[in-house]
Amino acid sequence: MAILPVITGFGGISPAGRSVFHHAYQRLVFESLNETKKAETLQSLSALMGGNYKTEQGVLDNTLIRKIHKGTFDAQGVTWNKRFPVSMDKPLSFQTKNIALPDVIPQNWSVTPLEGRMSQVTIHDNQDFMLPDQRILSVNSAGQLPTGFDASKLYLAKNHPKGIQMTVFGASDAIQMMGIDWDLIRSTVPADQVSVYAGSGMSQLDMNGNGGMMYSRQIGKKVTSKQCPFGFAEMPADFINAYLLGSLGTTGTSMGACASFLYNLRQGLLDIQSGRSQVAIIGNAEAPILPEIIDGYSAMGALATDDELRQLDGLASEEAVNHRRACRPFSTNKGFTLGESAQFIILMSDQLAMALGATIYGAVSDVFINADGFKKSISAPGVGNYITVAKAMAAARAIIGDKAIKDRTFVQAHGTGTPQNRVTESHILNDVAKAFGADKWLVGAVKSYLGHSIGSAAGDQIVSSLGIWDQGIFPGVTSIDHIADDVYHDSLNIPMNHLDVGENSLDIGIINAKGFGGNNASATLLSPELTKTILGNKYGKKAFAAYEKANVPVQQASSAFKEKTLAGESDVIYQFDHNVCVDDDVQISKDKLSIAKADVDIGLEIESPYAAFID
Repeated sequence: MAILPVITGFGGISPAGRSVFHHAYQRLVFESLNETKKAETLQSLSALMGGNYKTEQGVLDNTLIRKIHKGTFDAQGVTWNKRFPVSMDKPLSFQTKNIALPDVIPQNWSVTPLEGRMSQVTIHDNQDFMLPDQRILSVNSAGQLPTGFDASKLYLAKNHPKGIQMTVFGASDAIQMMGIDWDLIRSTVPADQVSVYAGSGMSQLDMNGNGGMMYSRQIGKKVTSKQCPFGFAEMPADFINAYLLGSLGTTGTSMGACASFLYNLRQGLLDIQSGRSQVAIIGNAEAPILPEIIDGYSAMGALATDDELRQLDGLASEEAVNHRRACRPFSTNKGFTLGESAQFIILMSDQLAMALGATIYGAVSDVFINADGFKKSISAPGVGNYITVAKAMAAARAIIGDKAIKDRTFVQAHGTGTPQNRVTESHILNDVAKAFGADKWLVGAVKSYLGHSIGSAAGDQIVSSLGIWDQGIFPGVTSIDHIADDVYHDSLNIPMNHLDVGENSLDIGIINAKGFGGNNASATLLSPELTKTILGNKYGKKAFAAYEKANVPVQQASSAFKEKTLAGESDVIYQFDHNVCVDDDVQISKDKLSIAKADVDIGLEIESPYAAFID
């Protein structure tokens, strides 16, 4: 029978806060929550932010997309080196320490040793200098983590890049949210049947990773022994394996620019559907709010500058910009807004989830990936996304039928907020909606709240969708007040306010992602109710009743962890130098491989589909 990968836990950190238990989702729809949920959201955020903000407005103002604050970096005084050529009509002489002299003395310099490890330097001709300088960024909006949150203070983060810190925090939340002790999973599942696919679309680019390795020489510092290894794009998966789970299973990351999360999701999906794995942890972590990254995207004309936002709103040059509305998907807009985020979901085979009584938050039936074919520009959109969205919709129809497609599905659009995306993606979604009879197909765009977190973006879309199913509120694109004239939407419903859709009114969500270079991916996500219906029919009433009974203590353990998150307790999992396996721990026979610190042996009786063709 077909194996359905079900979602049994999720966690992460984004500009909306902590993903676990829908805390971050509730920040998106805060205005539509009841008073109890509002208080819960504020409690979670305030604790996360170190209690630095005592009022509701203070908490809300320091989340989501907003003006870049100095705790991230000073966008009004970014350090850089300015070329300073000097023409001299007579020699220039000065004294300096010997240690400060260049290793290779320029030909137009004369150097005379002095006492006290000093030298007299005379420059005889024109000279180029590089002088420290500061400049103001033209882009001052970003989706930043809640002000005051610092994952490095929650565990022993020795020079870890920010993306790794976010990984440890977010993945820890996902694991503990399950309400199932990982040791129980370890004692149930063979070590080679756990997969971890997690990474970063742009690698770790701050000073503790590749950024520092590439930049150190330019600022006169030495490269450290950690910057190069910490910079690898698959390092989030490596950290989860080595310091959170002690996993011996399949690992790695698949990179597809802004579609990377769905690329990883497909890997985990295929592992479980094929029976190669029973558990898969999927995620991405991205921390791109750095001056150099902003410079890179700005040079492409991809980001909305302050001046462009003023133009959109008809403001004078001296008037303040509404940075909260920097990202405006499907409206008159100028560019996208960078965001930082780390998101992780835990998939289990339906059989394992039933056996362990795991809480079911949804399921993933399909992920489709297609390239664009020949391209005029590597960053330009192409036709591959028509294929992925249409296939994802066809997969949904195959499950719930033509009639339900019309009003029981929604799509989380890539929705970057660029002029090009608003036209091309709306055309794709509109055409697919028409073809499948989904009149007024419901469209969301969470980047309008969180910004574009590159490799983690589809993870933001998925955890938001899980919140919709839990609480029945569909986040509107509240950063816009009109749909642009060139947006195709006669078969789409792009709400500009939150919608009360009910907790069980939507069965399937299509998650759409588009990446530079022609990396397109769309996933078909099933609601928890639809998933339970499938499992109830697959396993029968008796087995499902046993599952529900087994789920009671799991829910209780999960609820206990929720209370901790509301109190601001993190319980970050970080097991450095713990139960390290060595050669003597491994025993091999022709039938199995045993590892002293693994509870279940790894079978070596492998059947080959090619054996029948050997005489």
